[in-house]
Amino acid sequence: MTTEKNGSTAGSLIHFRMWCEKHLSERVFVLILAFVVGLIAALAAFVLHWLINIIASFLMQSASADDADWRYLVYPVVGILITMLFVRYVVKDNISHGITRILYAISTNRSRLKPHNTWTSVVASAITIGFGGSVGAEAPIVLTGSAIGSNLGRVFNLDRKTMMLLIGCGAAGAIAGIFKAPIAGLVFTVEVLMIDLTMASLLPILVSCVTATCFTYVLSGDAALFTFHLDNAWTVQRIPACLFLGAFCGLVSLYFIRMMGACEGFFARFRHRAYVRLVVGGVMLSLLIFLFPALYGEGYLSINLLLNGDGTTDWNRVLDNSLFAGEGNLLLVYIALVILTKVIATSATNGAGGCGGTFAPSLFVGCFAGFFFSRFWNQYQLGTWLPEKNFALMGMAGVMSGVMHAPLTGIFLIAELTGGYGLFLPLMIVSVTSYLVIILFEPHSIYGARLAREGKLITHNTDHAVLTLMQLDSVINKDYMAVGPDVELGDVVRKISRSHTNVIPVLDAAGGLLGEIDIASIRHIVFRIELYHHFVASQLMKEPKAVLSDSDSMAVIMETFDRTQADWLPVLDSEQHLKGYVSRQRMFTHYRQMVADLSED
Repeated sequence: MTTEKNGSTAGSLIHFRMWCEKHLSERVFVLILAFVVGLIAALAAFVLHWLINIIASFLMQSASADDADWRYLVYPVVGILITMLFVRYVVKDNISHGITRILYAISTNRSRLKPHNTWTSVVASAITIGFGGSVGAEAPIVLTGSAIGSNLGRVFNLDRKTMMLLIGCGAAGAIAGIFKAPIAGLVFTVEVLMIDLTMASLLPILVSCVTATCFTYVLSGDAALFTFHLDNAWTVQRIPACLFLGAFCGLVSLYFIRMMGACEGFFARFRHRAYVRLVVGGVMLSLLIFLFPALYGEGYLSINLLLNGDGTTDWNRVLDNSLFAGEGNLLLVYIALVILTKVIATSATNGAGGCGGTFAPSLFVGCFAGFFFSRFWNQYQLGTWLPEKNFALMGMAGVMSGVMHAPLTGIFLIAELTGGYGLFLPLMIVSVTSYLVIILFEPHSIYGARLAREGKLITHNTDHAVLTLMQLDSVINKDYMAVGPDVELGDVVRKISRSHTNVIPVLDAAGGLLGEIDIASIRHIVFRIELYHHFVASQLMKEPKAVLSDSDSMAVIMETFDRTQADWLPVLDSEQHLKGYVSRQRMFTHYRQMVADLSED
């Protein structure tokens, strides 16, 4: 019955695709798919936040604001345990580092994300965050949206370029749906996912963003994720303070990225001991949340307190449930400690087995950093008075711009998210300054650093992007004629007559490469039949000009050809067995074709 049902579904899709090809242009068909992707991504975002709110409300009802709450010690660990069991026994796959996984799929996996990614991240992150895990829901929902686009493209057997576009539509729709910020969704796709905008790709991504935003309004009403009212208009006298805030945010971003990397390295030691990771990470997280309850969950309540507070009475509510409760004179100390520990709490959540992203934590840290900067400035009278909530808002843009290396996303997201267009210029100053500071120390974003180290990161540089997208399997020639070291010249000549390459590899009994015979170098004896029994392969072979590994990136392979000027180079696998040959001519032909395809509008 199941087989018949699957066959019927596949047949229906084929008929629908044929109908579309007959009645619709390819451009219109892609726009329809972009609309569908945006719609489903918005629905997934709504479901995720609904689940998080349901779980959190049920667990934390009747909480007292005055005393430390023992539940902060228990709930986060329980949530991570449930998430870990769900991933291990239901998903049976790694679903962490959502945005990095998207970048990896674009660069190395022909824009293919697994079907389970369309829902598993929603469930896992809802459990983690609902129980208090100190991570964000944005990266999981971006992975979900991208997976929806990727699998929809796979269903209709679309080419890699169109599937990459649909991944961008899914990511953009997810961001637009979560934050009700269509422009930010568009810019995020360009800056973070490195998808270049042409006239052919701009419209589908816009369709997805607008669809997701409108559908989110229908589902959740007009309420914004954050509320902000501009009470103090920006003035030119605050330009120096904005520049200093931008530099401060850049340094905070550097701490964020470096500390995150150090914590990931620490938990990597327990990679194969899941329950040890759970205990170590769970204890770290629980203690941090118990000491600093603002770290509980996404932290959006604390962000809204700082963005909407009218004075110390409101801001001191951030201290509720902590050991600092009622100690308003220690507010700055508490804020500073939260900034330092948020990254550790986020890493502990994911390291222990939870599921979540760094998108919301960067907004959280940015808000606290902006508030700390302005409050410190005012308290010690370092210059003209600064409105704390305005600088808390600008700090959100600054740290996010630095952590993600995405200043435009930071500017437009915060402006759209809060309606803070009155602060558009200072948002630009802070975001750009933060970005300029962070790139002095970190050339890649927190998402791209892992892939950049492996040479698998797509960038806006066309040459680099093409080399990243090229796959070794697409240019390697495995149809070679090999001989042993004791094979006589006559048998070598017979191999040459059937070979499709200009070299004949000489292999030992185990398949290891001993050398190669260049056909051109033996042409003076090939036709001398009387010599056919006087020479063997080991006497005719030479060492190759270079040897490639099947793990080498295409950039390394291209550089090796340029350095050696070889026409053919052998490729060895991890056990040093010959895998095949790469032709210089075939590689450059494939490269030029991909450049042409990538440059088409």
